Amino acid sequence: MMRIAEVSEKYNISADTLRYYERVGLLPPVNRTDSGIRDFDEGDILRVEFIKCMRSAGLPIEVLTEYIQLVQMGDSTIEQRKQILESEREKLIGRMAEMQKTLDKLDYKISIYENSMLATEQKLSDVEEMVV
Repeated sequence: MMRIAEVSEKYNISADTLRYYERVGLLPPVNRTDSGIRDFDEGDILRVEFIKCMRSAGLPIEVLTEYIQLVQMGDSTIEQRKQILESEREKLIGRMAEMQKTLDKLDYKISIYENSMLATEQKLSDVEEMVV
């Protein structure tokens, strides 16, 4: 069992965000201590890990909420859940391809600067040799 502050720190998610996830239905109502403090059990923590992973991959809250609702409806929604995951996977592949293009462009631009610096250093080296 973990308190909200511990979950927040462990997964680098603010306590407010965790409360929001609970409010919109991404997390089921979290058990509370007698004093009203949220006490995350193993299932809650696994759900937080899943949500963090999916959010990091760019899945919108609305899609995750729909997916979680389908999970709660049971096995009759397996095909719908699979379709959601496949659709989001395709979107992620597209974003990754765009990111790779950007990375390639950055690498190219950096190499231009590195080559320019090498040429400048070579010129300085040549001048130093002439002086000595």
